[in-house]
Amino acid sequence: MKNPIADLNKIFDSRIRLGVMSILVVNNEIGFNDLKQMLELTDGNLASHLNTLEQADFIKVHKGFIGRKTSTTYSITALGKQAFKSHLDALEKMIRKL
Repeated sequence: MKNPIADLNKIFDSRIRLGVMSILVVNNEIGFNDLKQMLELTDGNLASHLNTLEQADFIKVHKGFIGRKTSTTYSITALGKQAFKSHLDALEKMIRKL
C-alpha cells in the first residue's frame, strides 16, 4: 500500500505557506502588507515564508514604487499553481481513502 502522504508537497506543510498560496490562487497580485494583515503575521515571519515559496519558483516578486514609496507585490507562477493543485488533489485523495 502506498504511503498516503507521499504525494503531498512538503513546502505546503506550513499553514502560513498554505495560506499564502490560497490567497494568491484567487488574487492576480497582492501586496506584502495585505498578506501580512490577512494572515496576521509579523514582517519577518511572512518574509521568510515568502522567500521559501520564491526559491521554489512558486511565486514571483514584483518590486516597484508608488510615488516615492517602495511597493512589493506577489503573484503565483504557473509552476506554483500546478504544485498547489497537485497538493490539494493529493489531500483530497488521502481524505477520501479514510
